[in-house]
Amino acid sequence: MRLSKCYGIEDFRRLAREKLPAPLFHYMDGGAEDEVTLSHNQSAFSGLALQPLFLRDVSVVETSCDVLGQTIKWPVVLAPTGMSRLFHRDGELAVARAATNAGTMYSLSTLSTFSIEDVGAVSSGPKMFQIYLHKDRGLTREFIQRCKEAGYTSLCLTVDMVRAGNRERDLRTGMTMPPKFTWGSLFSFALHAEWSLQHLMSPPLELSNVVHRVAEGSTSAMSVIDYINGQIDSTVTWDDAAKIIEEWGGPFAIKGLLSPSDAVRAADAGASAVMISNHGGRQLDYSPAPIQCLPAFRDAVGERLELIVDGGVRRGTDVLKALALGASACSIGRPYLFGLAAGGEAGVARVLEQLKSEVERDLALLGCTSLDQIGPQHVMDLHRPEFADVTEGVEGAKPRYRFGHLKQL
Repeated sequence: MRLSKCYGIEDFRRLAREKLPAPLFHYMDGGAEDEVTLSHNQSAFSGLALQPLFLRDVSVVETSCDVLGQTIKWPVVLAPTGMSRLFHRDGELAVARAATNAGTMYSLSTLSTFSIEDVGAVSSGPKMFQIYLHKDRGLTREFIQRCKEAGYTSLCLTVDMVRAGNRERDLRTGMTMPPKFTWGSLFSFALHAEWSLQHLMSPPLELSNVVHRVAEGSTSAMSVIDYINGQIDSTVTWDDAAKIIEEWGGPFAIKGLLSPSDAVRAADAGASAVMISNHGGRQLDYSPAPIQCLPAFRDAVGERLELIVDGGVRRGTDVLKALALGASACSIGRPYLFGLAAGGEAGVARVLEQLKSEVERDLALLGCTSLDQIGPQHVMDLHRPEFADVTEGVEGAKPRYRFGHLKQL
């Protein structure tokens, strides 16, 4: 398969699988334990139908929106993903450039293979830095200062990594950071000569933001699970989050919440946004899908917080469903990584171009010309038998009720 023949995210996934050695593909693609949550993040969107309205002038549609103090051209931001050079030698730099060109926000992970400064130098667009709180608390203060100097526009604190999820695919493949050749994986690396040659001819992989203070994962190989359990601080509390938000003093997101009560606490702590996320199904299996949590989050916080749905987004229609149920925007991780593995920066650009086109086209097909026109009246739940008034807001209409039509999920 060639990049030019990739028309949907699943096409990019297949091409990424062709190009990557098995340990790397499964690290990108896998989830925790039985991977029920991983699968459900996508299937939860499939249980929602869209109800369009017609005979409206949709010759011009507007998809821009404001997220974390920045105006972006369409309501999808790029979520933080670690160690992107595993998938292509240009790693985070390629993704950041593609995000800037696509008019959206890129989020850099603490566990990136290019540094805060490297990405800041190549990206003129909105940038968010995602923090994992290490046991070395001095790193966090250093991150904040470095982000201010490098022109980052917002910070994000990921809170759902108090311990590593049980990612059995990684255990089976022996995935480590940096990757190492073992007798068990050597055959797969040999079959993927293009990746292996790029790896051998490139500078050594390292966790660029922490290597000067944490040797594990850079100069000494270890499993990702062992790194998380050994280095990430599991004592973090809401008081710690509030202090970081205050020290940053700008737009701030908390990522990894699944409970409306935690969203209220995030607002009370001074956060600007919450990324509703189960870490792509890689932490606690059987967690709810973010799209399922969204209506209750919006009810709980009103307009106090921006809500970003993180997980399972594969189509423009998924984005519109989330917006209809109260999301401010969505974020994607695996989709752009599939593009990166499939074709570097050109692959990421093609993924973003296609998703952006889908959002624009599907918005018009829904009968809307701007994102603020989308609401719960456009969504139907195919799996729940509630009845709701579908004529609400229609002047002079008698109430009519339709099976499965949503006010709230």
